[in-house]
Amino acid sequence: MRHAHPSHGRWPLTAAGLSLVLVLAAIAVLSLRGEDSPVVGGPAAVRAPAPTSSADGQALYVDANGAAADQVRAWERSGRTADARLIRRIADQPVATWFADDNAGYADRARQLVTAATTAGRLPVLTLYYIPDRDCAGQSAGGAADAPAYRTWVRAIAAALHGHRALVILEPDAVPQAIEGCLGDRATRERYTLLAEAVGALRANPGVRVYLDAGNPSWITDPARMTAALRDSGIARASGFALNVANFETTTDNITYGTRLSALLGGAHFVVDTSRNGNGPARKGAGNQHWCNPPGRALGNPPTTRTGVPLADAYLWVKRPGESDGACGNGAPPAGQWWPEYALALTR
Repeated sequence: MRHAHPSHGRWPLTAAGLSLVLVLAAIAVLSLRGEDSPVVGGPAAVRAPAPTSSADGQALYVDANGAAADQVRAWERSGRTADARLIRRIADQPVATWFADDNAGYADRARQLVTAATTAGRLPVLTLYYIPDRDCAGQSAGGAADAPAYRTWVRAIAAALHGHRALVILEPDAVPQAIEGCLGDRATRERYTLLAEAVGALRANPGVRVYLDAGNPSWITDPARMTAALRDSGIARASGFALNVANFETTTDNITYGTRLSALLGGAHFVVDTSRNGNGPARKGAGNQHWCNPPGRALGNPPTTRTGVPLADAYLWVKRPGESDGACGNGAPPAGQWWPEYALALTR
């Protein structure tokens, strides 16, 4: 990944009158909160289908499975209780579950995740990362073999989410890398088309919120360039855009950038990955060391759907803290693999 890879009145009313007042009040509240507000994609904006409710205030789902939880249990068994307590700072938080391959049972995994979250009354966060030519031959290269394979994969994921609520981060890197020009013109157009189709398939589920990845403040620094690509990628039907996925830019800088980008998109909302931005970004130097497992980073704002920022729907831990950005020196394993030493450094 280039960027490193949830007042009562006192008037006497009849029961019918009270019901009418409550309905009108609910409508007014939703209007004030901007529920089902359109994301403008141009002169003839498409009104996005609203999820069953806003993400605001919804508790995010904590998956008890995963490498961090496994590490806690292993270190507790071996007597490394102090280190286990530190890793709990990761294991006990709601982090995104990534879907990045078509291994047998991938749709069943998605269905099991959202079913468990529904049972718990929580909102799960999923990251879909399987676009063809993923990461443009970088540390996380891979993805679907071609456009038909990707369409089949996305439809299967969408079907697995049917009837459930979920928050989906759609294809980290895909839009900003296309803007940079790592694909040819034809492949770039195809990528935007695939993203727009994926947004449509996922948003056909009323409870699913979809955020297109829009890089970070230090990547595509001119929001106007990002705006056109997001429109081509289906932002008009999406719930908004995602920032800082697997990167280290500060929450403040992301909000500033997101607000500028939102203004160009008619008030689109966004989410911010705060998983590792507690100390901000590393100083840029030679090679990729400023984004690939840089030392001295820290966990950021805990995941929440109560940000206090009207345009920011959530702070999320999209990148799972402790998973490598790539085999870029200092003993780092390949991208996506658990690296307990780095996880410990983040918690400290």
